Amino acid sequence: MSATAPVGPVGTSADPSAPGLVTPRPRIARPRPRALSLGLRLLGPLVLLLAWIWASASGTLSSSLLASPRQVLSAFRELWTSGQLGDALSVSLTRAGLGLAFGATAGLVLGVVTGFSRLGEELLDSSLQLLRTIPFLSLVPLFMVWFGIGETARVVLIAVATSFPMYVSAAGGVRNTDRKLVEAMRSFGMGRLALVREVVLPGALPALLSGLRLSMTLSVIALIAAEEINSTAGIGYLMSTAQEYSRTDILTVCILIYALIGLFADGAARLLERLLMPWRTQGAAR
Repeated sequence: MSATAPVGPVGTSADPSAPGLVTPRPRIARPRPRALSLGLRLLGPLVLLLAWIWASASGTLSSSLLASPRQVLSAFRELWTSGQLGDALSVSLTRAGLGLAFGATAGLVLGVVTGFSRLGEELLDSSLQLLRTIPFLSLVPLFMVWFGIGETARVVLIAVATSFPMYVSAAGGVRNTDRKLVEAMRSFGMGRLALVREVVLPGALPALLSGLRLSMTLSVIALIAAEEINSTAGIGYLMSTAQEYSRTDILTVCILIYALIGLFADGAARLLERLLMPWRTQGAAR
């Protein structure tokens, strides 16, 4: 009695070599062309710009509510040639950079301590989680009382706002580090500081970069709030002056500058992620 091929559901042969059946091919993820990807990213902003131009030209959007793109471009040229925009941008970037540096460093150190040490977690985590729930904007009046209306209050406000995203990401990343690897390195006599530097931080790198990206984005939001504390320089000062004279063109320029700063910060975080973890972008499907 001859052997028969196994029969699959509804009477079809389960043998891939049987007539009428085609072996399925694995789906190969092909990278998207760079020009197409860039065009898709620019499509949304281009549509918004065209809608803005049309609404201003047709009179649907009054210049008293929002200046036209031509007026905004003229105001940008006026501020740049007079040097006001360059000076304001330098002051604002310094504030955001200092606050981010202090805040991200503090969040990283606290996150490593609470994530790596059970004693550190028991002593610090509950208090830090309580402070994290306080909106940083509610601290503005208190910081004005403590530090006055100078640069210290603004930098501290940005530092507080940016420290907690880094803290949460660092603590979570450190806790998720491979414990078997940590114990193995300890058995070889590696000290605690070397263990953190050589094993824990590299293992938590994806979480650390995610926290840095959130902190960089939040630093721009905190900068806007910080520059409302009686600023005499910076982008926020230009906005306050423009508000007094109802200059919607200058207000729009300042808003766009804030948006560009945030976009640059996010792009810098993405670039840092690609440089430090190239395998994530190489293996990702486009």
